[in-house]
Amino acid sequence: MTSPVQLQHYIDGAWVPGTGSPITSYNPARPDEVVAQGLQAGPAEVEQAMTAAVAAKREWARTPAHERGAVLLRAAVVIEQNAEAWGLELAREEGKTRAEGRGEVLRAAQIFRYYGNDGDRTAGEIFSSPRRGEKILITRKPLGVVGVVTPFNFPIAIPAWKIAPALAYGNTVVWKPASTVPLLALRLAQALEAAGLPAGVLNLLIGPGSMGSSIVEHPALDGLTFTGSTGVGRRLAAEAAGRGVSVQAEMGGKNAAVVLADADLELAAEQVMLGAFRSTGQKCTATSRLIVAEAIADEFLATLAERANALAVGDPADPTVQMGPVVNDGARKSIRDGIDTALAQGARLIAGGQKYDDGDLASGYFIPPTILEIPADRELDVWREELFGPVLAVRRAASVEQAFELANDSEFGLSAALFTQDVTRALDAIDDLDVGILHVNSESAGADPHVPFGGAKKSGYGPKEQGTAAKEFFTHTTTVYLRGGTAGV
Repeated sequence: MTSPVQLQHYIDGAWVPGTGSPITSYNPARPDEVVAQGLQAGPAEVEQAMTAAVAAKREWARTPAHERGAVLLRAAVVIEQNAEAWGLELAREEGKTRAEGRGEVLRAAQIFRYYGNDGDRTAGEIFSSPRRGEKILITRKPLGVVGVVTPFNFPIAIPAWKIAPALAYGNTVVWKPASTVPLLALRLAQALEAAGLPAGVLNLLIGPGSMGSSIVEHPALDGLTFTGSTGVGRRLAAEAAGRGVSVQAEMGGKNAAVVLADADLELAAEQVMLGAFRSTGQKCTATSRLIVAEAIADEFLATLAERANALAVGDPADPTVQMGPVVNDGARKSIRDGIDTALAQGARLIAGGQKYDDGDLASGYFIPPTILEIPADRELDVWREELFGPVLAVRRAASVEQAFELANDSEFGLSAALFTQDVTRALDAIDDLDVGILHVNSESAGADPHVPFGGAKKSGYGPKEQGTAAKEFFTHTTTVYLRGGTAGV
């Protein structure tokens, strides 16, 4: 067991202790092991961070894009060099497997590298003017001070895909990560400090959920980007909108995988398993609903059950483990209650479902990979409510049309997966499935930094994230009518 890391806040280029209540981060696989500890930020630190961001925003906005990008590229190198160590810390703090933790750290480096090169891309547009001697230029400017509120489930990758474009486009940032996973936030801020980011451009505040409202309510805030629960996202979006502050929010998902009768069943089983149980199902894009064609349902579900029951569950620091714990005891209880409710409402247990009553799995926050089939004549809560854990709800479909209807049967529309060998069905799905991300013959989870990420329906609010789409949120346009004077002779 290593000594706990001492948590501090990064404000105006300096590391400072908090003035709030104590905060402790525990290992969810071994809840008696402290990973990090310190004092939370209080109102004084929020004010200091906002003041620093305001003071730094003009100079950072006027810094050439290539210079800003150079800082991000240097940060990418620091992150990459620490992938092994920080990936292990991520596994110990959040519960991902060691390989997944390392992969997430490397993804953060990839994101910083992508936006670090943004200075080489298009910076604006030129339109023809109907008047002689004039050009119309569309230029972009940063919003100013941006609040960043991030969740526990990707403690370095999600902050990276918000903070990197915010900085690349010239904004300053006040960042509140999830208080359950503060250590990787500390590491990301350290990487940017090592890369030479000027004081005040990034400010890290570790604190309670209520701090999100304190940031939103601050009069200096110009924009808010949020990823997290639907309830919190809607509340923060309402508070921000009431003040005229731009908002980008990624919220809930209840993502469906559709397996048609003509699918490559071996591929489909592999990808559904990855989508449902990788990261212990704690992804907004995780596969939490499965619609399977009646003709192949028995065979396919038997295969899934065998694979789910064979998954190696345990301490994510162990390289042989395939699925770790959920993030904390509250999550374990909520997911456990959801499984019990589904069974009481008539779900058929296909895999998992049991409690771990002895050994290391009983003391940690572990949930077995669980598959529940919903009878055709029942409406069960597990079909609609996001449990955010390793639980897959299954329904059978008598036709392709019914399968697509079931996939759309949700207030959310983040992602979906379709498994078929028929290109016509794939084209139909593009038109019929109302989601922001559609995977054909791959798992529902996954996002690349150079393309837009975000949901439809009630999964998202405001512009999409990542790729060039991020520019739509982190900047605003200025239309410039550029005309010269009379030429001299």
